[in-house]
Amino acid sequence: MTKPLRTRRLQHACAVGLVAAAGALATPAASAQAVARPPRTITLGEISASFEALAAQVGSSTVQVLASGLAFDPDAPAGDGVVERRRSSGSGVILDASGYVMTNYHVVQGARRVQVVTASRPQGTSIVRPRGRTLDATVVGVDEETDLALLKVSGNALTALPLGDSDTLRPGQLVFAFGSPLGLDNTVTMGVVSAVGRQLEADDPMVYIQTDAPINPGSSGGPLVDAQGKVVGINTLILSQGGGNEGLGFAAPSNIVRSVYEQLKAHGRVRRGTIGALVQSITPPLAEALQLPQDSGAFVADVDADGPAAKAGLRIGDIVVGLDGKPIENGRQLDVNLYRRAAGAVATLDVVRGKETLRLPVAVDERGDDPLRFATLVTREQHLVARLGVLAIGLDDTLRQELGVGPSDLGALVAARAGEEAVEYGIQPGDLIVAVNRTRVTSLADLRQAVTKLPPRAACALQVLRQGQYLFLAFEFEE
Repeated sequence: MTKPLRTRRLQHACAVGLVAAAGALATPAASAQAVARPPRTITLGEISASFEALAAQVGSSTVQVLASGLAFDPDAPAGDGVVERRRSSGSGVILDASGYVMTNYHVVQGARRVQVVTASRPQGTSIVRPRGRTLDATVVGVDEETDLALLKVSGNALTALPLGDSDTLRPGQLVFAFGSPLGLDNTVTMGVVSAVGRQLEADDPMVYIQTDAPINPGSSGGPLVDAQGKVVGINTLILSQGGGNEGLGFAAPSNIVRSVYEQLKAHGRVRRGTIGALVQSITPPLAEALQLPQDSGAFVADVDADGPAAKAGLRIGDIVVGLDGKPIENGRQLDVNLYRRAAGAVATLDVVRGKETLRLPVAVDERGDDPLRFATLVTREQHLVARLGVLAIGLDDTLRQELGVGPSDLGALVAARAGEEAVEYGIQPGDLIVAVNRTRVTSLADLRQAVTKLPPRAACALQVLRQGQYLFLAFEFEE
């Protein structure tokens, strides 16, 4: 469908050229009359055709993601231990023709098998198309914090979509959502950008694009594209009172997606960065009380003495007004933009200090409290504790140093979540499980034995060490 569009544009350009040539031979009055003609109006048919071409282009790169796993049947009588196969579906988008597919983490969370169904190819003039190819997929890596996951499939004739620049989006801009809502593959909806930089929780560095393009369960992981067919977001969630679309859809911005995609592809996990500085937005009372030279910007309230910001020369009281050449108007904006910087990158800060304006290149260091930094140390085959829905590992000297615990501290470290049970029970990556119902845990084997011997629907209290503090996680097993 792109050829007719291109042809029409060429015809229009040729017509303008012919008018100009004729004007050179006509009288001045005729030439002036030709120049004064209004531009040709684009018809609704042409707009519709351009939408159709966009749908064909993007649809060929949008896939359906099928996930399946085993879970205990919560409706089975106590003690039966009935296991059933759970299936779910979502959407995804091909970002690399070699087979890399981006989707949401919650689409594949806890799955033991993941498959990707590619878009079907048109055959003749029939509107009924055969089902696309079903390809087995491997999970390259996940990032729970942004709810994104990267899959890899093996297949030929795959078509990839480019990532756009989500920073250029503005409210009112036309966007299209693609995916498989409620399992209906090859679905496209249209809407506008309702808001940019939307935070769902206060002080959360993760922001979303809000759109009224209809998004429903099953759309998760599909692309949100602009009028040029570039991916500007990954459809992630909706706010709804009835469970369906109510015009409040949210997509992870493409600039955050790009950072996560590149890191998952290269390392299998996201190394989230920090510069070791705390900033806050300048308010009129703060500017007046501290006699600041301006009433906007990001005020540096604290600097880690051993962090990269201090090494670069950033000081308490500095005002950050720019990041990599782009203006910074408040502290939240700086936090959001630094959030997508990977460890090892360099951020250039424009800083006002008194009457001076400085440019400070600051190295981005890996965040020491990233709970997912241990995920690469475990595999489902060797480290799964199925009843808790976690991947755990015993401590060694290196892990003790990472956690800041002594040589006498023992336990099983939660390296990653592997099922919905962990979420329901409140277990987090980075937790060190030291006891189960007062039974001491010194290793992964101890943890497995302690939870396995508890009867169905038993009460369980895990004593965990989380960020230097002990706490108990109490719950009842579902089976």
